[in-house]
Amino acid sequence: MPNTDPLLRLTVDLLRPRLGRLLLAALLGVLSLGSALALAAVAAWLITRAWQMPPVLDLTVAAVAVRALGISRGVLGYCQRLAAHDTALRAAGHARTGLYRELAEAPPEVSMRLPGGELVSRIGASVDDLADVIVRAVLPIVVAAVLSVAAVGVLVVISPVSAALLACCLLIAGVVAPALAARAVTAAETTAAGHRADRDVAAMLALEHAPELRVSGRLEDVVAETQRRQRDWGDAADRAAAPAALAAAVPGAAMGAAVLGAAIAGITLAGSVAPMTVAILMLLPLSAFEATTALPAAAVQLTRSRIAARRLRDLTRPAPNHRPRPVVPPIPLSVGDRVAVTGPSGSGKTTLLMAMAERTDHTTGARAFFAEDAHLFATTVRDNLLVARGDATDDELRSALDRVGLRTWLHDLPDGLSTVLVGGAAAVSAGQRRRVLLARALISTFPVVLLDEPTEHLDADDAARLLTELLTPGAFFPADRTVVVATHHLPDGARACLRLNLAASR
Repeated sequence: MPNTDPLLRLTVDLLRPRLGRLLLAALLGVLSLGSALALAAVAAWLITRAWQMPPVLDLTVAAVAVRALGISRGVLGYCQRLAAHDTALRAAGHARTGLYRELAEAPPEVSMRLPGGELVSRIGASVDDLADVIVRAVLPIVVAAVLSVAAVGVLVVISPVSAALLACCLLIAGVVAPALAARAVTAAETTAAGHRADRDVAAMLALEHAPELRVSGRLEDVVAETQRRQRDWGDAADRAAAPAALAAAVPGAAMGAAVLGAAIAGITLAGSVAPMTVAILMLLPLSAFEATTALPAAAVQLTRSRIAARRLRDLTRPAPNHRPRPVVPPIPLSVGDRVAVTGPSGSGKTTLLMAMAERTDHTTGARAFFAEDAHLFATTVRDNLLVARGDATDDELRSALDRVGLRTWLHDLPDGLSTVLVGGAAAVSAGQRRRVLLARALISTFPVVLLDEPTEHLDADDAARLLTELLTPGAFFPADRTVVVATHHLPDGARACLRLNLAASR
């Protein structure tokens, strides 16, 4: 697959949807909409046959079939949704596991290019968009293709001309309209990317240099330029959306043309075929287009999934001009050590801790790395803490939150530990997030704990107190556990078995 279009490769390699489940979902979808197609044919026959006033028993089978097809359509549609979403959710879980494994095995310049929390968020959103290709694109396309062929095949027996017209109209509704919709989405994405950057540059210029611009008399001009770029973006977005409006109109026009052609063919054949056949000929095209109504949205989803696939591919590749960070050799540790790693941003503190986390030391035991930007999930406070140790009790969780200074915060939550952090990290302040992440480390039972900037975004007094206690055996962690802390600077009262200043070592 070309590098410019990784959708197929990632769909196969990352999602790996089970073929059996996918075929089952497709079969159920075909049967569901096939019931609608059969319902139209049987209902047309029943209406015209009843008009001839035959004995009631002649209509019994058709009447029962109408009811059965009406019920089966809903039941089969529900089963199809269950099978499709089960396939998509399993595929998404497999994709996330594969991506995290690939990032874990990648060089540091790949896995550390973005903050961990942002990396998790991007992967989550992109994998969701990629997995949606199964439910919202692949299955609708398969179902529409099968039913379109079936509808045309039925009409061929009655009127080849009408069948040919229906085939052309289905191609227009199922290919042309989706192509226009996909084109509109691509144009909108491209337009937004270009104009958003221009607008943001102008807006930031006004925000960051407002005093200087006001003194020089240029502030109003810069604000006006920002507004102009915003209007340009709106105008460009309207122009980009024009194909979408046309895509919405095309299926209706195609359906009308097919129905009109079927009506003309029915009038032509009225004297040579049974009335029931004419009714089927005229009503069947209406149901045939039901499957194509989902195809414009399927084309849009294909475009979005392709964009998501490119994002995921870029996440697992080094940046073109990225320079690998220098790796500092891991330092030896002993049981109960308290080690402080200091240095400015970019000096390699995180790289050192990650290198230490990869080592296996039979003397000190297993190691756990707690990143400064670890992810907070959009779930309960309890579940966010149980990430570190699944068997921790509620009392242990409350104690950990209390020790990191979140007793009042927890008390004020409406449901305590059961309160859902809506939006994950967006539900708390930067300092509260840091304390929750530190509470995770306290709950863990790893013999060696590697903490990356555990007091960032805290006020100076709290940061000094926490750093001092983290580096004091028995204060935060038991004396027999080894603690390594990476920080910009140490308070005067903090003591450590070893201090490593990366800025000085370079």
